[in-house]
Amino acid sequence: MRYYEDIEIGETKEFGEFHGTEAEIVEFAEQYDPQPFHTDEDAAKESAFGELVASGWHTASISMRILADGPITERAGMGARGVDELRWKRPVKPGDTLSVRTEVVDKRVSDSDPKRGYVDSDTETIDQNDEVVLSWIGLGMVERRTPGELPE
Repeated sequence: MRYYEDIEIGETKEFGEFHGTEAEIVEFAEQYDPQPFHTDEDAAKESAFGELVASGWHTASISMRILADGPITERAGMGARGVDELRWKRPVKPGDTLSVRTEVVDKRVSDSDPKRGYVDSDTETIDQNDEVVLSWIGLGMVERRTPGELPE
C-alpha cells in the first residue's frame, strides 16, 4: 500500500488497457448520452465526426475503471475532491485501445485533517497511437502514514 509519504511530485505512470467495441459505445450512449453520433452509425456519418464515436462520458468512465483497477488499488486512497480541467481532446472510435497516464503535479497535507494528504495528478487517457483523447487534473486524497508529522 502506498501512502501520501510514498508519492513523489513528478512521478509518472501508465496503466491499463481497454479495447472498445461498437456495441459498448452504443449501449452506453443509449442509456446515458443518446445523441445520434453515439447511437446510430448512419446518422453519425452525417455528423461533424463522420462516423460513430464514443460519448465523452463513456471515455471518462472507461478511464475511471482503468484507474480503479490500477493506481487507486495501490494507494491508501480516501476518495477525491473532484477533477479540474476535464477536456475531450479527440473522439474515441470503435476498435480503439485506451490506457491512462498520470503525473503527480502537486501534493500537500490537509489543513483540516492531518491524517489526509492531497495529491493532484495530470491524467491523460491515450489511444493506441499514443494520442491524448481525454485529460483532467485528478484531485486525490491519500491517507498519511504518519499523521501529525510535518512533511519534509
